[in-house]
Amino acid sequence: MGMIMSYMGGSGEGIASQTLDLVSGALYDQFMKKEVKDFETFHTAILDIFNTINMALPGKHYDVPSHKEIEVFFRDWNKTSEEDKKKNIFIDFMIKNVNISKVDDSMMITGIVAPPAAMVAKRTGQSVPQLSVMKAIPDVIFVPTATILALIAVKVTKRMSLKKLNPI
Repeated sequence: MGMIMSYMGGSGEGIASQTLDLVSGALYDQFMKKEVKDFETFHTAILDIFNTINMALPGKHYDVPSHKEIEVFFRDWNKTSEEDKKKNIFIDFMIKNVNISKVDDSMMITGIVAPPAAMVAKRTGQSVPQLSVMKAIPDVIFVPTATILALIAVKVTKRMSLKKLNPI
């Protein structure tokens, strides 16, 4: 990779920034196709952009900025009348706020522990007469379903605890 950059006469930094500018410019063009007059339309357009980013990149997901950050961005963006400045404000906002969503330790531990726990629960449940229906459910369906439900429960619990700590 370094050899290619040296032959091209650059360090590679220019290409990365050009690519980022190209992507940000394309997103801005998509954003500008919508008529943005009020904050609700603006907020919907920003959510659309992040949805587009998350749908386009498999595996990686990006966190949407908070409602307050989008409000501040809207005020700054709305004050400016020049198209170039609006685009620069948009690019700066995207560079600052497009952050990869991180998996926390509780999600990782749940993902590791849930499948064996589901198998133990199924084996135990099969010996209880009231839960004899569990014998009819194949392991291939039961284990992934139990794992997904456990991951959803952890994520919901985490969000509820964060809302209690940081009310809007």
